[in-house]
Amino acid sequence: MRIVLSNIGTYGDIHPLIALAVELKRRGHVPVMALPAVYEPKILPLGIEFHAVRPDIDPKNTILVEMVYDVKKGTERGLRDFLFPVLRQTYDDLLRAATQPQRADLLLLGELNYAGPIVAEITGIPWASYVLAPLSFFSAFDPPVLPPYRRLARADKAVPGMGRAMRRLARFVTRKWPEPIYALRKELGLPRGANPIFDAKHSPYKVLAMFSRVLGVEQRDWPPNTEITGFCFYDAENGNSDLPQQLESFLNEGPAPIVFTLGSAAVLAAGRFFEYSARAAMELGVRAVLLIGKDERNRPPMEMPKTICVADYAPYSALFSRASLVVHQGGVGTTAQCLRAGKPMLIMPYAHDQPDNARRMLRLKVSRTIQRGNYTPIRVARKMRKMLDDPEFARRAESVAQLLSHEDGTKTACDALEKLFATTRSRA
Repeated sequence: MRIVLSNIGTYGDIHPLIALAVELKRRGHVPVMALPAVYEPKILPLGIEFHAVRPDIDPKNTILVEMVYDVKKGTERGLRDFLFPVLRQTYDDLLRAATQPQRADLLLLGELNYAGPIVAEITGIPWASYVLAPLSFFSAFDPPVLPPYRRLARADKAVPGMGRAMRRLARFVTRKWPEPIYALRKELGLPRGANPIFDAKHSPYKVLAMFSRVLGVEQRDWPPNTEITGFCFYDAENGNSDLPQQLESFLNEGPAPIVFTLGSAAVLAAGRFFEYSARAAMELGVRAVLLIGKDERNRPPMEMPKTICVADYAPYSALFSRASLVVHQGGVGTTAQCLRAGKPMLIMPYAHDQPDNARRMLRLKVSRTIQRGNYTPIRVARKMRKMLDDPEFARRAESVAQLLSHEDGTKTACDALEKLFATTRSRA
């Protein structure tokens, strides 16, 4: 089959798609990646067809990242100020990828590609959707932590009906956001349709929940055609997942370090995270790895001791298993890699799904949480010391890793896509 895989987002949103594309190609299919142009250098070395989809993402645009990661308005501004103003261009680009040079047999669409369901409806191409975290379902029976209203999450077990109230609140607050989508549908001669933010993003054919059951399980109000696949892992650079030599040497020279990272997006709005992290590690007298990204402003201003290694990037799959503890932002991709490595976490969430993921890690008893406003060297050192001194954190993390070792999200997701293709082809 010729299948177009498309989304707009960070590496955390795109890496699972790459994992599927590589496996689908291995199985003899023709995957086509329709992504922002910034990802083309990552895709072409894999021998996979690429089509650029607007809007592009400037990896150096720290202002955009700070805007999107604002706790109160980040999600709204990301949609209304970044994605929706170019919705027509996204539609045109994806339509071209889906039909030229030949028509796709299937589409796999991420929830941030709001033009995707419209392209599927216009072309009649069967499609599946995917989500990466339970937050995306906004279940009344497993209510998420809503970043602007985190305190409501504390009441979801104590107050009957709180989950339904939170879902109604989310729909009310966002009721005007999808107007550009409704306008495009009208322009194309389509009816208004279901709510794009909560309902229309889910395919009527198949919804792939590409996360592990340790993160969330099926709920009564999920789409009925949802399948939990497990995490789909990929973090190589041009197919290479080896550690940089500098980092490999550092790891071989002493005990397992604490790793500090902010993923691929929050790292552009790091503030003093890495400086404070280095000071916390020095306060504890432990070895540490700081993954600061490519923004030199993230490099701590003081001289680093030999016990701290500063690097711009490292594949998590190769690094986390050699850490004692990982301090991160709570993105689902980073969280999944920690779970697979069997390492406890200290999470400093920003926005979007991160506060919800942090709470789910607390439920698993493999992490602790610290808010951004409380992230100071002394407080961080204190929390890390308590976790390192309590062997239960490491034991529980290893136990969860054992559960994940029996999952193969990439295989399960690709099997589901092949089954969907076979079903839709037989009906044609």
